[in-house]
Amino acid sequence: MFPARVRAGAPLALVILALSGCSSHWGCTDTTAERGDAGVRVQVEDTSGRLLGVTAEVVDWRLEPHPQVPSDGDQVHFRYRFHGADEISLPAVDACAVDEERVALMCQTVYSAGAFGPVGDLTGDGWLAVEHPEQVAEVLLIPNDQSYDRRTCEQDIKDGGGLHPPEPAGVGDQL
Repeated sequence: MFPARVRAGAPLALVILALSGCSSHWGCTDTTAERGDAGVRVQVEDTSGRLLGVTAEVVDWRLEPHPQVPSDGDQVHFRYRFHGADEISLPAVDACAVDEERVALMCQTVYSAGAFGPVGDLTGDGWLAVEHPEQVAEVLLIPNDQSYDRRTCEQDIKDGGGLHPPEPAGVGDQL
């Protein structure tokens, strides 16, 4: 039999091991949030689907040559705005040029931190180099905040895991 002091200290030792990350990966799980519905104007949501109080919208877009590489022909030049974003929230959403059937032709993540203007009303612009610019019907935003840390249990058993944003949208994805 173990002395009473050893039995009394065993639960504390297990808690210390679990908190230090020295235990097995029992407590670390990876899950992925579901992709929200894309739109020209979206309410940005966290990985749990809760609204952040930030709206992201495509202000306008047009086809034109990029000023740094005009020889590449037309690309999609779009302007976006984050309403309600501040220096703390700094959300990021995926912007996608889509065809008439809402199939993604090209996507990239846009960050409120890369936009300018008064706090709460940040405006930026981006370029999407699509293979066939004549197929672009509109530019849509996906509401899922992509600014979250994506470390997985496999990469960092102590601090990874948890609920992650959906995989970024890519060419061919139906939005």
